[in-house]
Amino acid sequence: MNIEKYLENVVTWISTRGLDLLIALVLAWLIFVIGKFIAKKLSLLVEKAVNKKQEDAALANFAKNVTYFALVIVVTIAALGKLGVETTSLAVVLGSAGLAIGLSLKDSLSNFAAGIMILLLRPFRLGDFIEVAGTAGVAHKIEILTTQLLSGDNKLIVIPNSAVMAGNMTNYSANDTRRVDLVFGIGYGDSIDKAKEVIERVVKANTSVLAEPATTIAVSELADSSVNFVVRPWVKTADYWAVNFALNEAIKKEFDKEGISIPYPQQEVHMHQISK
Repeated sequence: MNIEKYLENVVTWISTRGLDLLIALVLAWLIFVIGKFIAKKLSLLVEKAVNKKQEDAALANFAKNVTYFALVIVVTIAALGKLGVETTSLAVVLGSAGLAIGLSLKDSLSNFAAGIMILLLRPFRLGDFIEVAGTAGVAHKIEILTTQLLSGDNKLIVIPNSAVMAGNMTNYSANDTRRVDLVFGIGYGDSIDKAKEVIERVVKANTSVLAEPATTIAVSELADSSVNFVVRPWVKTADYWAVNFALNEAIKKEFDKEGISIPYPQQEVHMHQISK
């Protein structure tokens, strides 16, 4: 008899409340799915708007991510509200939980703040070759918590944003031109004037070397086994390594043709026999 009464109560509850609960679950699911879709579309619109106005892909990507996550949180709260969850209490709970999580994830919050600073100060842009946090590479992507670089051999390097802003940073792509610094040594028996003339001829023959600022070619050191020249041409930043490699090869070949030696470190040892 008790079992029959229990089953009767279950059937009565399902008939009166079950349908309402099912409808609420379906509506909450639709709100969440449609809301996520709208959040994605709106975040893409924000990305396009920022990119069109600022012409900065990093800032646009960051704005897109922040917009998406913020809207997803709003959609989630709306879906829970449809299920009968008290959203005011939920906001208080989320606020308290957010404080607790913030204290435990202070490093993540630091990375988030550093990411904002990177986008506001713009010490580099996507595509720039930079050296930061003990590594170097092309700036590939700026995320909410991390910055991604691509190394010269195409490895992905992920650096926390706080580490990016904490130390010194070198941006090799910041300016349109760069100076190539080369050093060549000749033997003490070789002519300084002839070596200088050969170097000038090779540098002028390279069409990527800029006329202004003028190239510096000068004796920098009388070393132990060589007379050292500094060769400092200016080039467009994009031509830096091509000119660096080309001048090293061309000057060595011209020195060989002209009979100018490039000495290597050597040491003379004199032995004296002592008669007994």
